[in-house]
Amino acid sequence: MADLHDLTALEQGALVRRGETSPLELAEHYLDRVERLDDVGAFVHRTAEQARERAAALGAVPPEGAGPLWGVPTAVKDLHLTAGVRTAFGSAAYDDFVPEVSDGVVLSLEEAGLVSLGKTATPEFGSPCYTEPEGHPPAVTPWDRTRMAGGSSGGAAAAVAAGLVPLAQGSDGGGSIRIPASCCGLVGLKPARGRISGFPMYGDPIGLATAGPIARTVRDAAALLDVLAGPRTGDPSWAPEPGTSFLDACDREPGRLRIARFAEPVIADVAVDPECLTAWDDASRLLERLGHEVVDVPVPMNRDAVPVFHTCWAVLTAMSSAPEGREHLLRPLTRWLSERGRAVTGPELGLAIGAMRRHAAEAVRALAAYDAVLTPTLAAPPLPVGALRDDADPAADFEAQKRFTPWTSAWNVTGMPAISLPLHWTPDGLPVGVMLAGRPVGEAGLLALAAQVEQAAPWHHRRPPGW
Repeated sequence: MADLHDLTALEQGALVRRGETSPLELAEHYLDRVERLDDVGAFVHRTAEQARERAAALGAVPPEGAGPLWGVPTAVKDLHLTAGVRTAFGSAAYDDFVPEVSDGVVLSLEEAGLVSLGKTATPEFGSPCYTEPEGHPPAVTPWDRTRMAGGSSGGAAAAVAAGLVPLAQGSDGGGSIRIPASCCGLVGLKPARGRISGFPMYGDPIGLATAGPIARTVRDAAALLDVLAGPRTGDPSWAPEPGTSFLDACDREPGRLRIARFAEPVIADVAVDPECLTAWDDASRLLERLGHEVVDVPVPMNRDAVPVFHTCWAVLTAMSSAPEGREHLLRPLTRWLSERGRAVTGPELGLAIGAMRRHAAEAVRALAAYDAVLTPTLAAPPLPVGALRDDADPAADFEAQKRFTPWTSAWNVTGMPAISLPLHWTPDGLPVGVMLAGRPVGEAGLLALAAQVEQAAPWHHRRPPGW
């Protein structure tokens, strides 16, 4: 008989519904694994007693109308406010902050009956694409514990990949769900702009960032998106209703699709590892075998969008200020980006946002004839811990991050949904993701395609060392 952690999140939820396990039994199983096996830097704050109380309060029998993930354990990225639980945003400047309110994504998890085991690691304010928070071990991929889990949802991905939770939410403003999904051999979905509420803080007025699911299977990711999706009263904008559950979309035949592909980096002067190109090319051949038309296209986004994105990113970092008197605790990269952001005037920011939206519109128009777009997820397999970080030269740090992630931010700019799938492993056992982007607000179609790909080339049987 399989251990509980060998099962998918949906299979665990089905056991609960059949009375073959309970939320408390699942919570205890995973809390034990976290206690024994978190050598991957996944959790920065464990909430074991709260999890036990929450699981016990749920009882053993799901209420009528409960969703398929009722009673299933999960975790919350440390960027998201959780009432009564320390939330440090990956920063030493907030190491004693305990909010009184919860973010909408946390409320959605609770409303759906999931049980959080704690807060997962993130770098300071979620800015870097690696997860090496101050005062905490770096988040590493369970496939090689000397290599990074990616970021900024690195703790969430490490937790799922190591079997410490069956699925988790992350957030993504420039690739922060898809990057760690690729590094950890997982499914990571950045939903369409407006799909998930930013309630109550609405911390990204530019529209780059969104929460989203990280899971071991496409169906688990879709089920978690069903939990997280939807507007809350007062949202300034929202995506239209999909017309179906995202989980149901996984059972739908996608039909014969026209899929664009390109592997030229959106950012200039980037060397792409041959393993990433092999993964992309193999995925292209797989899509063709599944009956889809795969068409080579030029890079759809003008490279003039890159400095515009930098301006917006710096301003968003500057908005994440430290409490008065604790600015000295910020990392050099955060201080460098914040200084650049504070130097941007209001009119300059307005012009940058307008330019970014024009670049996004041009890219969407260039891809309008295609149902999906295929690229590599990253320019290299997971790198050694510390390979990108450079506290002595934050500008070099930022440039190195750009070269590692030359495709992911494009879909934050356009607002289109994008998913990283673990379709390739290097000869020495490192995961390499490939990325599919869908039509605007087209998560249902994207998930139907991703589920078809997973069925044709399954990866769920793969287990990292120490599983």
